[in-house]
Amino acid sequence: MTKEITLPLTKEVIKDLRAGDSLSLSGVLYVVRDAAHKRIVAALDKGEPLPFELKGETIYYMGPSPAPPGKIIGAAGPTTSGRMDPFTPRLLAEGLKGMIGKGSRSEEVMEAIKKYGAVYLGAIGGGGALLSRKITKAEVIVYEELGPEAVLRIEVKDFSVTVINDSYGGDLYVEGKKKYRIEN
Repeated sequence: MTKEITLPLTKEVIKDLRAGDSLSLSGVLYVVRDAAHKRIVAALDKGEPLPFELKGETIYYMGPSPAPPGKIIGAAGPTTSGRMDPFTPRLLAEGLKGMIGKGSRSEEVMEAIKKYGAVYLGAIGGGGALLSRKITKAEVIVYEELGPEAVLRIEVKDFSVTVINDSYGGDLYVEGKKKYRIEN
């Protein structure tokens, strides 16, 4: 059964999520990648205001492509999340509640997910054209000079993801391997 979730994520919603749950997200996501993460953490270190509120928000690690004529955005598939791992615990400490990407996370990130009550969600790699159909609005909000790594504010409707790491330490990548392991 797919759980329908309206963003932003709340503590109550996160408490009910478990690794392996299928979700359908609707609401606002922020697209933030490597270079923007570095700038955001630098701003935090200097005590500067952030370009958008982190508390309660969800970041999508997305590799956008240019929008074809008449479209909101081009392909919008996930990018490898591990590249953001050096910055993630800091953002979780500031109130970030969700992240969407592909691939596993570091032990440090998984501990921070538990500590701060957040979730890591997986989107299907290679499905960027399909995922783009679930984006109803997209706009650059900061760091436009970074091109495809600029921060976007996107609105999604029925955006499919799976809980990979829950706030209890559940890890779908570990649990899935155990479930389907064949013992000799």
